[in-house]
Amino acid sequence: MNNRIRNLEVSILSNNWYILKKATFDYLGNDGTWGSFAREVYDRGNGATILLYNKANKTVILTSQFRMPTYLNGNADGYMIEACAGLLDLDNPEDCIRRETEEETGYKITSVQKAFEAYMSPGSVTEILYFFTAEYTNDMKVSDGGGLAEETENIEVMEIPFAKALEMVKTGGIKDAKTIMLLQYAQINGLV
Repeated sequence: MNNRIRNLEVSILSNNWYILKKATFDYLGNDGTWGSFAREVYDRGNGATILLYNKANKTVILTSQFRMPTYLNGNADGYMIEACAGLLDLDNPEDCIRRETEEETGYKITSVQKAFEAYMSPGSVTEILYFFTAEYTNDMKVSDGGGLAEETENIEVMEIPFAKALEMVKTGGIKDAKTIMLLQYAQINGLV
């Protein structure tokens, strides 16, 4: 428990797509005085993401799909190039990412390596994201991928040269934080 927080009250503002909560609390500042605060917190659950890479071909598998929040914030067509990802639901992170990889990319991966975990937007979102990598080969392709029809994901699967993906980060073609982090992790650790 954090002894600098007291009188915490949490109420639900919305329980539509995910849960939006309002937390009111007193917080002991560094100067020794108590102040009252209110914060909105978005709880969408925890998730997992993965970078599929092919060391021999020096390629990565990424996806492209429409993201309304980016469209509303200036992304002209709303499409984002991203690493495969999904919410844990009731799965553990490794089971989740294996399932999501097959659903979204069509690759049935055999071995995944956990890279790290991170809070993606700790000022407003509760989510912890678990980051994985896995090497893929063409014989692991079991379907076209694209996501589940009932989830209306409409995902395009893209095989991109690793060097081009890194260049796309520099030029703004890739703006998704989790994807940038995974590409940099792969570069730093010499995966591709």
